Amino acid sequence: MRTVAVTRIGSLRDPDDTTRGRVGVVDFPEPPLGVEDVRIRVAYSAICGSDPHLAEGFFGTDVPIGLGHELSGIVEALGERAHRNGLRIGDRVAGNFLRFCGTCRPCQEGRQQFCEHIQDYNRPGMAETVTWHESQVYRLPDDVSLLKGCLLEPTSVAVRIADKTRMRVGDRVAICGGGPIGQLALQVMKMHGATSLTMIEPIAERRAMARRHGAEFVIDPAEEDQSALADEITGGRGFDVVIDASGSTRAVRGLLDIAARGGTVVYGAMYPEDFEMPLNLSDFLYLKELTLTGVFVSPYAFPRALQILPHLDVDELTAAVFPLEDAEEAFAAHVSGRHPKVVLRCNQIDEEVRR
Repeated sequence: MRTVAVTRIGSLRDPDDTTRGRVGVVDFPEPPLGVEDVRIRVAYSAICGSDPHLAEGFFGTDVPIGLGHELSGIVEALGERAHRNGLRIGDRVAGNFLRFCGTCRPCQEGRQQFCEHIQDYNRPGMAETVTWHESQVYRLPDDVSLLKGCLLEPTSVAVRIADKTRMRVGDRVAICGGGPIGQLALQVMKMHGATSLTMIEPIAERRAMARRHGAEFVIDPAEEDQSALADEITGGRGFDVVIDASGSTRAVRGLLDIAARGGTVVYGAMYPEDFEMPLNLSDFLYLKELTLTGVFVSPYAFPRALQILPHLDVDELTAAVFPLEDAEEAFAAHVSGRHPKVVLRCNQIDEEVRR
């Protein structure tokens, strides 16, 4: 089974070809179909901002490391007991790349993101097929294409970010980082009733994209005074909700300054393992009573993500599509920042005959 994988550990941005991380297409064995499993012929698999971290050895260094968790496809085979949620062969589907065991203490307490066996069923989806447990698979609505459907997983992250904000209708909201998660979070927070909705992003094209999708204000943190503009936008009160979707160690500290008293700051990205952010407890937790939180994965968010996906405008996030065999070129395009999102076409599927 052809699968996109890390074949050499190292930064994909390393200018030295001899030490640069490598991504390529390798042959992986297709896992057996368990009695509750669903085999999906993958149509599209999108590159996530976390994928280059795997090349850097963030989750281990034994290569090859299979990639891909944002995907859509059609059901190709079903285990003999994989029928409880009504799936049928030929259904157009997307899903959650994680299988939660349901039996460990965190799962029983309703905190599936901390499942003690979360890595036991890790199957790469940037491949010709992927085999998942039926609990991970969701049928796509008829009005959501397979191309759009591959964004179900990042949409679930945006939904969980919204959950963590505990936002009230009318709250002032700022989002730092105009990549895919930031852009999706922007649209979700707009639906949630955000006001003074502001995108903080140094790349002009991504600021313009945010404007097209509902941002009332944009800030270029590289060229403008972020704090002064935040005061101007909020009348000196600060933002009730501040979301980081950038993962930038240069950006995260300054977000505390633009949060309102009693506000919530959500760090919704992946950060370097050794990064430590200075935090004045007196200023931000005592005097301002900020709530600081983060997001790991998205348990329980998928059904609601599926419901809002038809209402999201994701055309700009699915415009750059590469064939599976051009995975190395696709990842080069991703790390270059030329596109807001890069998608791999893993199989050519005529979805019209599948509806």
